Amino acid sequence: MDMTRVAVIGAGVVGLSTAVCISESIPQYSIDVISDKFTPDTTSDVAAGILMPHAYPDTPVHLQKQWFQETFDRLLAIANSSEAVEAGIHLVSGLRRSGGQVHTRKVKDLWELYGAYDVVVNCSGLGSRELVGDLQMFPVRGQVLKVQAPWMNHFIRDGDGLTYIYPGAFNVTLGGTRQKDDWNLSPDPQNSREILSRCLALEPSLQRAWDIKEKVGLRPCRPGVRLQKEVLVQDGHQLPVVHNYGHGSGGISVHWGTALCAVKLVKELITTLKISTSKAKL
Repeated sequence: MDMTRVAVIGAGVVGLSTAVCISESIPQYSIDVISDKFTPDTTSDVAAGILMPHAYPDTPVHLQKQWFQETFDRLLAIANSSEAVEAGIHLVSGLRRSGGQVHTRKVKDLWELYGAYDVVVNCSGLGSRELVGDLQMFPVRGQVLKVQAPWMNHFIRDGDGLTYIYPGAFNVTLGGTRQKDDWNLSPDPQNSREILSRCLALEPSLQRAWDIKEKVGLRPCRPGVRLQKEVLVQDGHQLPVVHNYGHGSGGISVHWGTALCAVKLVKELITTLKISTSKAKL
């Protein structure tokens, strides 16, 4: 039996997690991740990555709860494992160990992948506005500071969460901004001054922080996560596609839950594809 070929577009936390989830769930599938950007140049690398529920107005609440619970359980298991120290930085190597490949390339049209893959999984985030014409997608600009302050062991989140101090494995993230429909990826010095001032008011010891770096990312927002399958048709040809994008600022909070759903949709498409192929042979 020929191996089923799956392409995952996008290498942020959603794309890589979906690829790993497919690889773990269906080892007989061949997985390729295709993206024009990989870590440390993705939006996911900029994010503070705090695990907390985020609301999606157009997504049923029971699904949001399910995705969050599944993601929480996955991350808790990793945190309690021997791999906890390396968690989050080995998604690509983990994919490669299971036979997956990564390709640096910008996909401008899903049909570019026709013939090379049996199913395409679209995890292109904000890029889906252009790639699949989803005009519900919009950016929410986030600017943060990444600083060295190793004495910080606890996070601080103020009010509605616009001001926060999140210690990580390699630095402390100070934030932030929420600027809807702002596509500017260049750091704004005024934003940086305001962020530092607000964070110093909460934690004066940050005056001693060093190696301050400005980072900007565009959150891939839409009213609800798009998690669905479709079969594109062009000139009599069919291209099975699964969409998994639009997680906004909640990608880290629901990435594994939505990846599990994406795997289910991929299986459904492959089953349908095999049935159609069998009928055609008959």
